[in-house]
Amino acid sequence: MSVKALNIIFMGTPDFAVDCLDNLIKSKHNVLGVVTAEDKKAGRGKKIKISNVKEYCLKNNIKIFQPEKLKNIDFINTMKSFDPDLFIVVAFRMLPEVLWKIPKLGTINLHASLLPNLRGAAPIHWAIINGLKETGLTTFFINEKIDCGNIIEQSKVQIDKNQNTGDLYNVLKKIGSKLILSSLDLIQDKSFKSINQYASNNDLSAPKLDKINTKINWNDSSENIHNLIRGLSPFPAAWTSIKENKKILKIYKSKNNYTKTLKDYQPGIIIFNDNSILASTKDGFIEILELQIQGKRKMTSFEFINGYKTLDKQQLN
Repeated sequence: MSVKALNIIFMGTPDFAVDCLDNLIKSKHNVLGVVTAEDKKAGRGKKIKISNVKEYCLKNNIKIFQPEKLKNIDFINTMKSFDPDLFIVVAFRMLPEVLWKIPKLGTINLHASLLPNLRGAAPIHWAIINGLKETGLTTFFINEKIDCGNIIEQSKVQIDKNQNTGDLYNVLKKIGSKLILSSLDLIQDKSFKSINQYASNNDLSAPKLDKINTKINWNDSSENIHNLIRGLSPFPAAWTSIKENKKILKIYKSKNNYTKTLKDYQPGIIIFNDNSILASTKDGFIEILELQIQGKRKMTSFEFINGYKTLDKQQLN
């Protein structure tokens, strides 16, 4: 199938979007400009931080737009002036209808799940938190409802039982950059028909991560706690607190196959045993391999035991 070059406006902000943009720039298609987030002040020194996408654009001399408001009439008129065939959105913001209706062929989004499963802001995290063995990516046409538009194409990915979100993220962003290009070919095929999404009660959601849904519940099962830890690693990290001093304890890596016999503990007791750190759950123990106590650097379990012997058999909240 011979396809013509499409005139595209790309919209994205984080590292996940950079691979897609790079593949588009190297393809036969024309990227007319890129819309990304405004610069932000970050860190203790309040230094200006630019998005990963903007950094890529500056290095490659690509026209950048950073509107404060997506409904701004001057911005809307500028987008219309390009007369684009398509907008491509990867990890950006929700677009107003006045914007996503501009391109002749529509506006497409790349979502890091097999829609309609895991609609929402954090699909990679929640795939692992829920203990899924499979996830993937979906390209779809944006409509007035979030993550509900007609599906163009999907690609499935297996999840290893020891993968964390960082591992899966790196796999998906590479596959996603290829899926975008193959989806453009499909859109130009005259026989192509997009597929309606049919949600069911079995579909999971992927809400924004916050202080509540990232906190460890030690009354949960060892398997669920292990999945939460790897699903939130390396960012933002599953957390608990030490009852005695109220300090936050972040856990980045765990193991859920501790088989040695220990006496029963109530859930949420931290135990130092044979140079290992264990935490009791409702049905056993998980082994903690990498963690960080408030005010200190991230440490391995061995490093932590050497510095915090007093935490043995303390209660976690």
